[in-house]
Amino acid sequence: MNLNADDIIGHVGEVLAENQKKRGILIHAFQKIQEEFNYLPQEALLTLSKKLNIPLSDVYSTATFYKQFYFTQRGKKIVRVCTGTACHVRGASKVLNKIKDEFNIEEGETTSDLAMTLETVGCIGCCGLAPVATINENIVGEIDMKKIEGIIEEIKK
Repeated sequence: MNLNADDIIGHVGEVLAENQKKRGILIHAFQKIQEEFNYLPQEALLTLSKKLNIPLSDVYSTATFYKQFYFTQRGKKIVRVCTGTACHVRGASKVLNKIKDEFNIEEGETTSDLAMTLETVGCIGCCGLAPVATINENIVGEIDMKKIEGIIEEIKK
């Protein structure tokens, strides 16, 4: 008896393959949705679930697996303050606290006007420039109290 994998799997293989194709689309769809809205709105995920005929729980399960997807609105500017060892030793907590106080938010929060989201990261990879922060993708290093005022002004623009 000579059976190949297709004979053994049969129709189940076709169903799995189709289901896998649909799930393969999810990540790309999440990226497009987040690019459009800056987060993944529940309504968009519900529509995606229905369109792809994938249970909503599976859509959420896939999206929550990846740290890059967000379920709440985020600010126009994403400010990340490095809290790694070099930055910590050189005053990252002062930078972080100044931003928190100025905008009256905590790390992980977004200002009510959606101007900024504040986050911390373990390392940006610019230890020689500590303390370091990023505003969207722009790196700002050697932050002292004078430089932090400029950062705050840039965020407010």
